Amino acid sequence: MITVLFDATRLFLRGGAAAPTGIDRVTLAYGRWLVARSDVQIIPIWSLGGWPATLAPGRLHRLLRPATSETVGDDDWPRLAKALAAPAAGGDTLRARARNLPAATALGRYVGAGMDALGHWRPRPAPDGAVYMNVSHFGLEQPGLLRRMEARGAKSVVMIHDLIPITHPEFCGPGAERWHRTRLRATLAHASLIIANSNTTARDLEDFARDETLPLPAVCVAPLGLEPEFLAPRADGLAVKPYFVCVGTIEPRKNLAFLLTLWRRLAERLGEACPRLVLVGRRGWENESVIDHLQRSPPIRRWVHEVDNLGDANLARLIAGATALLAPSFTEGFDLPAAEARALGTPVIASDIAVHRELALGATLIDPLDGSGWLAALEAALTSPAMRTPALRYTWERHFAVVAQAMGFPSG
Repeated sequence: MITVLFDATRLFLRGGAAAPTGIDRVTLAYGRWLVARSDVQIIPIWSLGGWPATLAPGRLHRLLRPATSETVGDDDWPRLAKALAAPAAGGDTLRARARNLPAATALGRYVGAGMDALGHWRPRPAPDGAVYMNVSHFGLEQPGLLRRMEARGAKSVVMIHDLIPITHPEFCGPGAERWHRTRLRATLAHASLIIANSNTTARDLEDFARDETLPLPAVCVAPLGLEPEFLAPRADGLAVKPYFVCVGTIEPRKNLAFLLTLWRRLAERLGEACPRLVLVGRRGWENESVIDHLQRSPPIRRWVHEVDNLGDANLARLIAGATALLAPSFTEGFDLPAAEARALGTPVIASDIAVHRELALGATLIDPLDGSGWLAALEAALTSPAMRTPALRYTWERHFAVVAQAMGFPSG
């Protein structure tokens, strides 16, 4: 029996969120995988300020259960389906609601999660040979966390999702670069195994270790799995055409101001034949130029919908019915929407960056600043649709098989 000290801090803090983010999904998938293994004793961990505490396993089981519901986050679907089914755009375009929590509300959520964790605190020593697992980045900015785990005799396994705050700090919030450097230095110093979600992330990590003159532990590259809704072609995709989809948080590195500028030009060229664009994602940070386009530009107000609350089943329907999924990002660690679209057979037009060359095989790749190239690709997608051939079906089973082998787990 292998004992895994699974860091569930992020799940506690995000338990009240309406829909999981990408890292939330990974943490939930790992929790379900470990709980399902008969050869693993899972002990959930809560960390605060770099100090870990063990919790009752039953609390983790309750956190995992709601994640399987297909009804989570479908508030926008009826309105979006109706708007896309309308014979002509205009007057009924959708805009996401601002969801930024007031500081007092956010603090209350953290305090509530902390009190909940204390109520389920079960002090117990880590048995010999235990493995501490952190797949969310959360808490690693406190260097003492991994050091204390090492002092307890636990081997640490850490997933690194990307190095964007270091390679592209201009796209992140203040302090993000410093925090991420601290996370990575602690991980390189104390982890026995690092899981990278792509070869791109692994190469960036290797470059960081070399630049910092730090040793690089064993690295396992395991592309993330897709949820079941995205793993097969769908017959129930929206029959409304043409429309394009772009999925992701509205933030600078997603290059959405560029995309909306293209859409204004497309509307000028095509007039009433202009296709609709659906942006799916929450409003993030430093997005004023994008919001200005969405709220004030007449062509954008007419042809572009913005939603932020779709469940997996309806997001898959939306992507499956799209003329193409668009991914103009400047940088990514693992572009999950592009992988989902390829699995569904939906054509992908994406920026020509390392992770898209690696994981979006078959996509049309264009420099993220090549306006004329993007316009030509959009118009070609409208006039000469690409073959809809499903590919690249990344599964969690395949992901965990790679991880289990790297961790030395028994097969099966």
